[in-house]
Amino acid sequence: MASRHHILAINAGSSSIKFALYQIGHPLRRLHSGSLDRIGQAEARMLVQGPNAGDRRSDLVAALDQPQAIAILIDWINAHTTAQALAAIGHRLVHGGPNYSAPQWLSAAVIADLQQLLPLDPAHLPTTLALIDALGQHFPDVPQVACFDTAFHHALPRVAQLLAIPRRYQTLGLRRFGFHGLSYEFLLGELRRLAGTEAAQGRVILAHLGNGASVAAVRNGQSIDTSMGFTPASGLPMGTRAGDIDPGLVGYLARTEQMSPAQFNQMVTEQSGLLGVSGTSADLRNLLAMESQSPAAADAIELFCYQVKKWIGAMAAALGGVDTLVFAGGIGENAPEIRARICQGLEFLGIALHPQRNADSNALISADGRVQVRVIATDEALMIARTVAHLLDPAVERATKEP
Repeated sequence: MASRHHILAINAGSSSIKFALYQIGHPLRRLHSGSLDRIGQAEARMLVQGPNAGDRRSDLVAALDQPQAIAILIDWINAHTTAQALAAIGHRLVHGGPNYSAPQWLSAAVIADLQQLLPLDPAHLPTTLALIDALGQHFPDVPQVACFDTAFHHALPRVAQLLAIPRRYQTLGLRRFGFHGLSYEFLLGELRRLAGTEAAQGRVILAHLGNGASVAAVRNGQSIDTSMGFTPASGLPMGTRAGDIDPGLVGYLARTEQMSPAQFNQMVTEQSGLLGVSGTSADLRNLLAMESQSPAAADAIELFCYQVKKWIGAMAAALGGVDTLVFAGGIGENAPEIRARICQGLEFLGIALHPQRNADSNALISADGRVQVRVIATDEALMIARTVAHLLDPAVERATKEP
């Protein structure tokens, strides 16, 4: 394995594949990265980024199905590394089910077990397993690793795991799982690096706000609750996902519109959230631009901020207070106005923003008060690469982290 000095990190979604190539060293160095977006739509897009800021290219490509997208990815891998240089390939798996609390080498037995989890994650897992199979055929000597988004929340307190449905379903593994775990694990590590161990071990609320959004409560470095539950469609309203809604809607829409379970699932995952309320866009940047002219866009923004604020309050209650609040994700990192609206009214918790620091998106955006409010750029790909490095060799993994 001495000549194998590259790690490939892959995050496959239902309509996208993100990828990044790292060189093992001190620290891990990102060589290339990219994404294939809008897979299965009329026109796909490929974005690639080289090691330098100027090495960036975005190309529109013809409509792609998943097998074609996988073929393009394999061509990209072959153009940027070799099977002899690849130490391992790491994958983000959205769902690890009730059994996986740690990353796993993707053996035939693990892959067979993951096949049994398809009903838990029909939107992501089939794509990821197809990609793992294709890469295994093209790079048979390169080991692959599953990094589970649910693992960070695996040891939630029992009361935070329970679903209030008949108890017999617990024996089938039905529970609140929680997601965005790779992001949360990375953010907690960055908080430790930036603010020290005491801050990372305190009462921390992590808000991953992007097209998918969730909030988590962390104490002593452990997740104690989170907004997403059984599926990533729960919790906050998101770009196209409804978040928590009254389950009575299922029966009502079945009676009044003859909506099937599949149609209901499509509605609450692909047609709801910011898109559903605004009627125009799932992108918060677009909604902010049209807010003054569109009452529907204004409603979508207000609902999003209100629900995030409520969940921060709920997590503070679970923690018995809050010492640090962290914003991350595309919205959390880049939308000062949204951060300000979310935090307005949370002064009773000790949360208060410094207007100029927030406007500048500084690393520390709180006023000089009891609660530190931080903006930290999350990096799930780097978290995958670090996890893989650790499995390859714990000593190598320690050398990959920032000093």
